[in-house]
Amino acid sequence: MATLLYNNRPALRPSRAFNSVLNEMLRDTLPITNQPSKVFNPAADVLESEQGFELQLALPGVAKEDVKIDFQEGQLIISGERKAPEATENAPKFHRAETGYGSFSRSFRLPDTVDVTAIGAELTDGILRVSLPFDSKKVTKHHIEVR
Repeated sequence: MATLLYNNRPALRPSRAFNSVLNEMLRDTLPITNQPSKVFNPAADVLESEQGFELQLALPGVAKEDVKIDFQEGQLIISGERKAPEATENAPKFHRAETGYGSFSRSFRLPDTVDVTAIGAELTDGILRVSLPFDSKKVTKHHIEVR
């Protein structure tokens, strides 16, 4: 008599179970370090509204004095540094370090429809929000009626 396997919980499909086991195995093979990484590449989100674009970068623990934003040759360049905690004699020691520290630089090519003179930036709660408003003087789409 053959045994039939029935999965009565469709949310836990075998492929998900296999993926989680595989992820656990691979994560366990990575060396666990007690020193913070010297590489920091902030995650970025780009949103679009009727007014323009908004660029959001995750910069936890970065002071606004350590962020530099420049525009040149059609590119917006955001650079800075996330400083690692100072290693003093009485400072707490890392048991596990998963976040990165160090210098970073991200560049984004801007479309011609952005008014570069009206770009604004604000850093609150570890999120850098850069507003990229559309240039209302430039016409990118126009319907012409035939008479």
